[in-house]
Amino acid sequence: MKRLPPLRLLTVFETVHRAGGVKHAAAEMNVSQPAVSQALRQLEAHVGASLLDRSTRPAGLTEAGDILHKAVTENRERLTAALDDIAALDAASDATVTVACTIGFATYWLMPRLEAFYRDHPDMAVNVQTTQQEVPLLGRGTDVAMRYGDGGWKDGDVQLLFGERIDPVCAPVLAERLAEQPGSLASAYLIHVDFPDRRWITWPQYLARTRQSAAGSAKGLRFSNYVQATQAAISGHGVMLGWRSITGDQVSQGLLVPALPVPLFPDDAYFAVRGYRTRNPDGAQTLIDWLKRSADKE
Repeated sequence: MKRLPPLRLLTVFETVHRAGGVKHAAAEMNVSQPAVSQALRQLEAHVGASLLDRSTRPAGLTEAGDILHKAVTENRERLTAALDDIAALDAASDATVTVACTIGFATYWLMPRLEAFYRDHPDMAVNVQTTQQEVPLLGRGTDVAMRYGDGGWKDGDVQLLFGERIDPVCAPVLAERLAEQPGSLASAYLIHVDFPDRRWITWPQYLARTRQSAAGSAKGLRFSNYVQATQAAISGHGVMLGWRSITGDQVSQGLLVPALPVPLFPDDAYFAVRGYRTRNPDGAQTLIDWLKRSADKE
């Protein structure tokens, strides 16, 4: 396989043909005419054939020159298109923000608000990565992590999104039945979520902190995530601990209602953590600021 000639020589050759001769090419490239002629001779020596028909004025292409010129032109166009595609990728990354969060947070809080965000920012796109991890990581390509906790993380710029609120909630029909026994959950099945993160309040913790009692605290339904638990509560199967980030919208829509007027406000809260290595800090901050304003209005 023959070694490719230096790109500089191909550029001179293409410029000579386009400009209509050595003189005009030298002026365009801001070099001397002998320098251009020497470059042409070097290229012809490399390919082993004459490229210009010097018997005509301006010099035309030989058959070998025509073949090489077509190859140079086609590859230059392909390279230009490739560079345009790369620039488009960069532009797309500037308009895209990737968010990592839990499945419950994505399903019940973040995703329902993205439609309104897109109306305000139609040129931006939000990629949502759901995870089973207790604290979503700021991995490579992740711009923002939505986390519940005390805010003491060191891998990004930590910004308070909203404080949490916990209320026992259930379907309206079940709430009517429970209203016959005010102040008690004794007759209700409690919906438990077995979650490994100890920061998430459990029924025994809620009852102890609010000085409530429930004979059904040891029975009821158990689920491994809040998505399943919320659907069970909406279907009227029991009372669950409703978190603002999970059931807040369902309560505002009337799908769930408070079973007891005794809220609990935990010390931990929801934070948006903007990664230090994000490639789109401005876009990430735009999303965070918008979500904070949205949360403040609720």
